[in-house]
Amino acid sequence: MSRERDIDFAERMTEHEALMWNIEKDPWLNPSGAALTILDTPVDTDRFRRQVRHGVAKLPRLYQRVVPGLGRISTPAWAPDPEFDLDFHIREVELAAPGTQRQLYDLASQLYAEPFDRTRPLWRFVLISGLEGGKGAIWSIFHHAISDGIGQIRMAELYQQFSRDEAEHPEVDLETLVAEAVATHAAKESGGDQATSFVDTATRSVAHLARRQIGLGRRALGEIALWPADPDRAAGRVSTAIDVTRSTLAQLNGSSNDTPGGSPLWGERSRHRHLESVSVPLDTLKAAAKSQGATINDAFMAGLADGAVRYHAKRNVTVDKLNTSFVVSTRSDNKIGGNSFTPVLVQVSGSPAEPAQRVRAIHAATEQAREKASRGGSVSSLSGIANLLPTSVVTKTARNQAARIDFATSNLRGAPFELYCAGGKVEAAFPLGPVAGTAANITALSYNGSLDLGMFIDPVAIEDPADYRDC
Repeated sequence: MSRERDIDFAERMTEHEALMWNIEKDPWLNPSGAALTILDTPVDTDRFRRQVRHGVAKLPRLYQRVVPGLGRISTPAWAPDPEFDLDFHIREVELAAPGTQRQLYDLASQLYAEPFDRTRPLWRFVLISGLEGGKGAIWSIFHHAISDGIGQIRMAELYQQFSRDEAEHPEVDLETLVAEAVATHAAKESGGDQATSFVDTATRSVAHLARRQIGLGRRALGEIALWPADPDRAAGRVSTAIDVTRSTLAQLNGSSNDTPGGSPLWGERSRHRHLESVSVPLDTLKAAAKSQGATINDAFMAGLADGAVRYHAKRNVTVDKLNTSFVVSTRSDNKIGGNSFTPVLVQVSGSPAEPAQRVRAIHAATEQAREKASRGGSVSSLSGIANLLPTSVVTKTARNQAARIDFATSNLRGAPFELYCAGGKVEAAFPLGPVAGTAANITALSYNGSLDLGMFIDPVAIEDPADYRDC
């Protein structure tokens, strides 16, 4: 694919990215996103490797590793990996006969459980052969500190094509490119051979902290300068600050964890994962949403809530409220990479309802939740504070928050037309969103007229994942 985009990769993690990097020290809270792409033919391994080499050459983040700052003074930095090896990031696996979908999905779940080597670039591809019907599959994972889901979709454009026989990119001398980047990169912080001295590490970390505080100070002075001409603005900003402070204290001391409702069946949690999938015609969902003055995401969430209600009804269990979450993208550009999103908690009714009624109710609930989230207490507003706290405190808080959620959701917009990869036509692409202590993560990706749902489930929480899929 030839579309050119700007690249959004800073030399240091944002506070939000640093938080996701830190909490991963608790394996329950793995924040990474993966995907399982199904092709109509086996993967052409050599061609795929050439495509990925081209992508790595275009995106320096893919040959960079994380370099810690000094304590909590600064967020981690990114630096070229002097031992970068493409073979470490692209593997091949053949399914045993007969190569069923269930075998493929179980393999995808197992691959997700493998932790990243935190001394290397944080991404991996697994090319899977041996599928029934002569198909192929590509499993991929990128750490959330590299990019959110939208940024990853844009990154994928570098190794996807518009047609099966599209001309390949020219060969690149990736090894020389990486070696030159290592030799010229300025980052010399702690992290093995790249550290020149403790003084250098401390100087760079303190300089980063000073630049960050100066920037905050300038923005604060600019804001205050507007207050005499607009007293209502001053009152609003002070009110927002109070809301953020209250939300922060509530989350850290645990008082915000007493949310009523929630599934009485889905209370247990584990590190086990189980993948199911559903594909829905996109036009059908669009029509259902439009008829109720709602969005596709509202209709998507309404279907998941309806399935949860039916799942409980089959077991003669009533549910007052279901606790769920959705993701609001705060992007305003077309750049590759980076993170710009806010997860939003919302409660929805657990009572039986007509589909149209549930869509309208979900629409009202999500609009109210968006407005509340905009007043503070989001992950973005809390990240800077959380990164100053001991990791054990942060992970405990994150676990408590996640334990309240029956299912987390996300909805991504993909290509509205056919795509190809390494000679194969993409038949479907199922996202594997981070479960991270919830009962399930259901992430939807629109592609070529279909909405493909990856239902990544904790089977200890939801004991019959296939039945929830069918509900």
